[in-house]
Amino acid sequence: MSSKTLNSTSLKTFQLKTVMEIDTDVLVVGAGVAGLALSILLRDLGVRILTISKHRGTATAPRAHITNQRTMEIFRDMGIEEQVKDLSTPLKDVGNFVLTTNMTDRKQEIARYSCYGAGVDQLTSFTKASPCEMMNIPQHILEQVLLKRASGEGSDIRFYNELLRIEETMGKVSARVRDRHTQAEYLVRARYVVGADGANSLVAKQLGIPFLGESKVMSMVSSWLEVDLTEYTAYRPAAIYFLLAPGNAYWVGSGTCVIVKPFTEWILTKQYEPEDGEPDTSDEGVIVHARKVLNLPSDFPIHVKNSSKWQVNNIVATTYRKGPVFLVGDAAHRHPPTTGLGSNTCVQDAYNLAWKLALVVSGQATEQLLESYNRERQPVGQVVVSHAMQTLHNMVKVPQTLGFQRGQSVEEGYASLEELFYADTLQGEKRREQLEEVVRLQHRRSNALGLQLGHRYNSTDPNSCAVVDDGTPFPEHKLDPVLFYEPTTHPGAYLPHAYVEYENRRISTLDIIPHGKFGLFVGVSGKVWHDAMLELSHEVGVEVSVHTIGHRCDYNDVLGEWTNLREVRDTGAILIRPDCHIAWRCIRRPDNPTEALRVAFNRILGNSSKESAPKPLVGDALKSIL
Repeated sequence: MSSKTLNSTSLKTFQLKTVMEIDTDVLVVGAGVAGLALSILLRDLGVRILTISKHRGTATAPRAHITNQRTMEIFRDMGIEEQVKDLSTPLKDVGNFVLTTNMTDRKQEIARYSCYGAGVDQLTSFTKASPCEMMNIPQHILEQVLLKRASGEGSDIRFYNELLRIEETMGKVSARVRDRHTQAEYLVRARYVVGADGANSLVAKQLGIPFLGESKVMSMVSSWLEVDLTEYTAYRPAAIYFLLAPGNAYWVGSGTCVIVKPFTEWILTKQYEPEDGEPDTSDEGVIVHARKVLNLPSDFPIHVKNSSKWQVNNIVATTYRKGPVFLVGDAAHRHPPTTGLGSNTCVQDAYNLAWKLALVVSGQATEQLLESYNRERQPVGQVVVSHAMQTLHNMVKVPQTLGFQRGQSVEEGYASLEELFYADTLQGEKRREQLEEVVRLQHRRSNALGLQLGHRYNSTDPNSCAVVDDGTPFPEHKLDPVLFYEPTTHPGAYLPHAYVEYENRRISTLDIIPHGKFGLFVGVSGKVWHDAMLELSHEVGVEVSVHTIGHRCDYNDVLGEWTNLREVRDTGAILIRPDCHIAWRCIRRPDNPTEALRVAFNRILGNSSKESAPKPLVGDALKSIL
């Protein structure tokens, strides 16, 4: 990264006096979860980056907390899995979801179900899917871990530096930035800009990127409390307690109590209607509300650490890219926190984009590769936002099923509960069955393993070159794709996890390929593929590690787990991208492995025309390779 003074009287765009100019490859705007994750990945890949944030530092309150297995796998690849685990609560240790009208009276519990892989019917599915566990880590702590990893030699992260304006000029992006400490302004010229600046993204606004959906769906207030609820929660440990009360039909009932630190720190969240007046967010007002909704004595100790208002949104950008500018994280997609997918999707956006930017910046790939970021991640954003809204509607059904309505008296509400739980009538039986069904619906909120791990990038999109179709269809789902993860090695899918043995150690297939590199998985004919890759490596200019996996291979498939998942023959090959998605596969070894790899890499790196892309196989040609 270089800097110099610029007399910008000729720069009509900004009409500045004399300012400092900084030249870099990538400017990252925002240093939250998405921005810091991207900064780490880009720096690891040798890209010159400048990261700015208008805030004084990392998050000051817990906010997001659910970290799923896919994100933990990415942290594992980044080398911070253990640091994250050390500061987390394993979700299986708080693996309940509790619905109750009263936190302190156990007799008032409405329902409870197991979630986040903690249930006896979930343990196997979650454990088989990944070498990592789901974790509960508050966002303010996670961002500190990411910042520490992002800092050091080669990093340039500037908090309290605010983007004022951006525009594209002469093939680069010019960004005007103000140092809020000194009020001095400077100019940044970058080949690419990434907007990771959150739900009120200035980058998205200045680019004029349209969004689908509805903003400001609901008004919320969240309070971070120090309050010891061990007596009322430790016997039924949960990440979230859904509080319901007569007279309130809001989707959050009368609030949600989200664990921050077992069992003494919590986030208490409630919905409010602005037309009824703004909520009292003073410490005194928050404490009064907390004692009421948690049913605590008037002298019960509560300390308010933070309280803030926010909006529930239901929007996703129509495109994640406009020329040399990209959107990641909440800048691109905003949805209710009901699914715990928000920060996870942010990290996964960064994981997809980083290696593509690095290859293009280094000249190893063309601009065409960058369009695949938008083509792959925007549909994922749409799915995540849609799913979050559906789970929101599912939650609304809980107070409805209990017979709670806004404005009803407490007596009316509890009379409805009395009939629900104790009426020895057909009506009572029917209502109990309805409650059971509504509780089952909540599994789609807290046990969406398929949605968390099963995203499949389109391998037949002619405008996306990062996946090479092999002519076979994706396997059809045999189970509910939201609740169940069904691994596949089809191009566009994520590399399946399987345990193999290497140098007398059990390791996951996800741990084999070096960080930030392509990898080629082959079987017994590994030397042929290795020689082909060696011949091709100088031509494509991309480092690819070749690994033989199978019975008695370098990576010994002693349990047959990989063989059961690989979907290719012993002589076939699977090419894995730096973000662990399958780029290409060959079910059987072709006559000319070098040429097959050449065609694949030319496609992936954007060096081939659409016409030269492999054609889908049909009929006898397809049958011959299966």
